[in-house]
Amino acid sequence: MLEYLDWILIAAYFIIVFLVAFWSSFSKKRKSKDSSDYFLAGRNVGWFIIGASLFASNIGSEHLVGLAGTGAASGVAVGQFEILASLILLILGWLFVPFYLKSGVFTMPEFLEKRYSSGTRWYLAVISIVGYVLTKISVTIAAGGIVFESLMGIEFWTGALIVVIITGVYTVLGGLRAVLYTDMVQMFILIGGAITVTVVGLVKLGGINNLYNYAGPGFFSLWKPMSDPNFPWTGILFGAPILGVWYWCTDQFIVQRVLSGKDVNHSRRGTIFAGYLKLLPLILFVIPGVIAFALTQKGLITLDAPDHALPTLVGTLLPVGLKGIVVAGLLAALMSSLSSVFNSCSTLITWDIYKKFQPNATEKRLVMVGRIATVVLVIFGLLWIPMMKLISGQIYQYLQSVQAYISPPIAAIFLLGVLSKRVNSQGAIAALLTGFVLGIARLILELMKDSLTGFFYQYADLNFLHFAFLLFLVCTLVLVVVSYFTSQPSLQKVDGLTIHTTTKEIDIKDKSWRKRDFILSILLILCVGLVWIYFS
Repeated sequence: MLEYLDWILIAAYFIIVFLVAFWSSFSKKRKSKDSSDYFLAGRNVGWFIIGASLFASNIGSEHLVGLAGTGAASGVAVGQFEILASLILLILGWLFVPFYLKSGVFTMPEFLEKRYSSGTRWYLAVISIVGYVLTKISVTIAAGGIVFESLMGIEFWTGALIVVIITGVYTVLGGLRAVLYTDMVQMFILIGGAITVTVVGLVKLGGINNLYNYAGPGFFSLWKPMSDPNFPWTGILFGAPILGVWYWCTDQFIVQRVLSGKDVNHSRRGTIFAGYLKLLPLILFVIPGVIAFALTQKGLITLDAPDHALPTLVGTLLPVGLKGIVVAGLLAALMSSLSSVFNSCSTLITWDIYKKFQPNATEKRLVMVGRIATVVLVIFGLLWIPMMKLISGQIYQYLQSVQAYISPPIAAIFLLGVLSKRVNSQGAIAALLTGFVLGIARLILELMKDSLTGFFYQYADLNFLHFAFLLFLVCTLVLVVVSYFTSQPSLQKVDGLTIHTTTKEIDIKDKSWRKRDFILSILLILCVGLVWIYFS
C-alpha cells in the first residue's frame, strides 16, 4: 500500500496538472471563446507540445498494463507495433499533414467530405463516435478505477469517478489547449515512472545479463515465424502498417494534435519528435514485463497472470516515494488518454453532426456545444462500465477489435485520396461499405468459430494482421475499379487535396526546417533499423 510520501507525490502531480491546465486555458493572453481556440488550440501550437501530446495521448494505463503483460507472456514481439508507429508517424508528417493543414479542416470526416462526399463524412463520423464511446472512453475509465483499487486501495467506482471528474473539468473548460499542455507534463511523469520501474527491476534481477539468462533468447526476438498466432513477421510487415496508417494518420484522436500546429513545419516536426518517443515503449513498457517474467523464473516474485506484471512490480519492488512516482505515471497515462478522447469526440459531435444541422451557429454556440458534448460523453462512459461487466471478457475483446476490422477501408480511401486525383466519391463509398460488410462478417464468424468448418472457419481463423492486409487490398481494388468506371472528380473537388494538384507553397516557407526535418527523419529510420537488427 502507499505511504504518506507516496500520497504527497500523487497530490503534487494533481496540483501541477491543474495549474498547467488553468494557466493554458485562462490566462488573459490565451482566453478565447473562438471555436478554433477551443477545438484546435488556436492553431498556434509548437512542435514539442504536439509531439509530446501524440505520445502521451496514445499511451493509456491499460496500454501500459497490456504491453507489460504481453511482454511477460511472450517477450518483446508486441513492441513491433510501437516501433512501426515511429515510421507511420513520418508518413503522417510528410504525406498527410500538408493536405490536412491546407484544407483548413477541424476533423477527419470533414476532410473526407472535401475530398469525396458528405456520405463518407457521415460514415467516418458515426463509426468514430460510436467506437470512442463503446471502447476508448469506457475502457480508459475502467482502467482508472482498477489503478485506484489495486494500487491505491480506493474502491473501484470511487476511483473511476475521481478520474472522470478531474479529467472532465479541465477538458470541458480548457478544450484542446488544456489537453495539449497537460499532455506535455504527463509525458515527463509517464516516462519518469517507466524508467523507475525498469531500473529497479533490473537492479533486483542483478543486471541485463541475468535478464537474458532467466528469460531466454526467445523472449528477445521481435521477429516471429509466419505461423505465430499473434505476431507473424508477415503480419507485422504487411498488416500492422495498414492499421497504423488508420490510427496514426486518419483517426481524429491522434490527428487533432497536428491540426493545431502553427504551420506545416511545426506539425511535421511534432510527428518526427513523437516518432523518436515511440522508440521508448519497447524498453520502458515491454521490457518491464520481461523483467517480471525473469523475476518469477528466479523465484523473487509470483505472477497470478501475465497482465499482473506491472502492478506486481510496482507493489513488491518499489520503495516509498518511488511507488508514488510510478502511480503518478500511471495516472498521467490514464488522464492524458481520457482527456484526449473526450476532446476529440466532442469535436466530432460538434463539427460533423451539430454544425451540419446548424451551419450558421455562432462561435460561442459551437464552444458551448463542445462542452456539453464532453459532459454527455463522461456520463455515457460511466453508464457503459456496468455493461462491460455483463459481457464476457472474450466477447468484449472482439468488440474492441471491431475498429481493427473496419479500419483497412478507411486507410485505403485516405491513402489513395491524397495519392490519386482519379479516385472519386462513388469508389470511396463502395470501398467503405465493402470493408464494413467483410469486417463485420469476420467479427460474427469469429464469435461462432468453434462451430464452423471449411472456408468460413479459415476466414474466421485467419490472423487479424493478415486479414487487415487482405481487406486493404480488396478495398483498394474496389475503390480503384468503381472510380474508373464512374465519372472523374472535378478539378475543384480535388484541388489542393492530392499530390497531383497542390503546389509546394505551404512547405517552402522555411527551407531550413524542411532540410533539418529530412535529416531527423533519416536518422529515425536508421534508429528503427538498428532496433530491428539488435532484437532479431
